[in-house]
Amino acid sequence: MTTLEALLLGAIQGVFMFVPVSSTSHLVLVQHALIGLGSELPPPESASMILFDLVVHVGTLVSIAVVFRSSLERLARGAWQDLRGQGRRDRLFARLIALGMVSVAVTSLVGLPLRRTFEQAFAAPLVIALTLTLTGALLFVSDRLGPRNRGLRDITLAVALAIGVAQALALLPGLSRSGLTIVAALLLGVQRRWAGEYSFFLAIPTILGASALQGLEVWRSPEPLAIGAWPLLVGFVVAAVVGIGSLLLVVYTLLRARFRVFAYYVWALAAVVIGVSLIVGSDQMPVAATLSCCSLG
Repeated sequence: MTTLEALLLGAIQGVFMFVPVSSTSHLVLVQHALIGLGSELPPPESASMILFDLVVHVGTLVSIAVVFRSSLERLARGAWQDLRGQGRRDRLFARLIALGMVSVAVTSLVGLPLRRTFEQAFAAPLVIALTLTLTGALLFVSDRLGPRNRGLRDITLAVALAIGVAQALALLPGLSRSGLTIVAALLLGVQRRWAGEYSFFLAIPTILGASALQGLEVWRSPEPLAIGAWPLLVGFVVAAVVGIGSLLLVVYTLLRARFRVFAYYVWALAAVVIGVSLIVGSDQMPVAATLSCCSLG
């Protein structure tokens, strides 16, 4: 992998990590395009490229830490005080962390058993087009919701469970993790700011956990790694920097109820999936199906 390729792929990850479309799908699309143009990149399914994808995913978590630095510091400091008995009487921050852990646990319990079943949808373009259309509809409807009244103290166990289930469903190709969790929170009455922050905070343990599991698989793979430390570093840094801008854009559109911009995008993508499937046939679309897959990334 060249420095330019690492820069391009890192930028793709940074742009699409937080918008309610799949960063993984766009990474795979660009990787296939580069290989088709004569690049010597390893195949997207190889251990080397999986490792690169993991590294740039973790890079975008840096973006969350930067954009929500003050909120994360407040959460960590408040939770520490709560645990020491020096915080609020209602132990708000410790309770929020516990609720986040519940959401992550639910995602694992619901999503992991269904993962293999969901992966079968990669070979079903019409299913993917349907889920993309549903994603767009949810994003569009979320803009039409009135004022949400549920604040941080009103996020209950039931809300945390529902958001965890929504995140698990995002394993199904065509459904976005950020989009689904934010819309689920909005539908449950959570205010827009807290819906966004809860969703993106939830991404930290979720993606770290998923990356650790996949990283272990890469470590155990007998396949030699074909990507050096420099491209990995470049991809990590670029994904983190570009991700900051992408995350700020998503927060801006969320707070101003303009998620419909992304709805138009996924609807157009659904039309492309249907069109390509009709032209080349659904049995020849493993790569095309990958274009619209939406993972926890």
